[in-house]
Amino acid sequence: MKHYLTLVLSALLAVVSATPFASAQNSDAVQLIENIPYADTDNPRQMLDLLLPSERGDKSLPVVVFIHGGGWRNGDKVRGRNRIEPFVASGNYAGVTVGYRLSGESQWPSQIHDCKAAIRWIRANAKKYNLNADRIGVWGTSAGGHLVTMLGTSGDVKAMEGSLGSNNEYSSRVTCVADFYGPTNFLTMNATAIETAKMDHDAADSPESLLIGGAIQDNTEKVATANPITYVSADDPAFLIVHGTKDPLVSFNQSELLYAALDKKGVDKTLITVEGGGHGREFGSKPTELVEAFFDHHLRGNKTRWSDQSIQAVPREQRR
Repeated sequence: MKHYLTLVLSALLAVVSATPFASAQNSDAVQLIENIPYADTDNPRQMLDLLLPSERGDKSLPVVVFIHGGGWRNGDKVRGRNRIEPFVASGNYAGVTVGYRLSGESQWPSQIHDCKAAIRWIRANAKKYNLNADRIGVWGTSAGGHLVTMLGTSGDVKAMEGSLGSNNEYSSRVTCVADFYGPTNFLTMNATAIETAKMDHDAADSPESLLIGGAIQDNTEKVATANPITYVSADDPAFLIVHGTKDPLVSFNQSELLYAALDKKGVDKTLITVEGGGHGREFGSKPTELVEAFFDHHLRGNKTRWSDQSIQAVPREQRR
């Protein structure tokens, strides 16, 4: 009974906390509903924030979902608000930023089980919030890039679904995936790292090993279950992959491996190479513009021609 009351209280707090989301550019354009439990628990990590246009008509809105990075051991869903707020402020999208259990609390595959439960929550509540359940795009950076890629490739994989929450009759498939420098094959990260990289991914205390629950080279079978390439199939959604060639934490080759696997199965994919770019650094504004066009193309039907391309990193001193 106590657990039930806690869930009810959490849901009520989520509703009454719906307030305009203040930002420097759109102070009153977005309504924020915080801390909505998506897995029927009171775990603060298993909650999402919903962003809606303050002024919206009767048309159901496609949804942009952001999943944060942090090596699966740090970070918070709050990080995603500024990423998706411009989409929502346009009046053309709803937005969701997802929290998930970190590796210090629970090991793989808890993280993807959480993310899939969040997608199912969106579909289950589409009518309530006037969301388009058939148009869900996901965007993630680093560890979040890994998780959105897993969402894209493991849509029908039962072992990756889990059974969290009360919405298991709904699908966790997504419409399109924007993967920013997410890892794929943990076992090759050391071998393909740039010369100046300092992280030992094979170490027992690396982010990847902590996620898996043991040194990755000693747990290759479990590592394979966390590799989104394991599940690539011809019916996977379209991918936009963005990665810097000088990334010291996640080697550029991780995205090359994903691209090759998608290509082999004939999946729609685009690779944006940031020449000289680091781990989300020196990217400039071009990748964000491409994400906007990508979601407009796949979620709103504003057709754009796509091609793989390289862009030059923007040194910090050249930024305004």
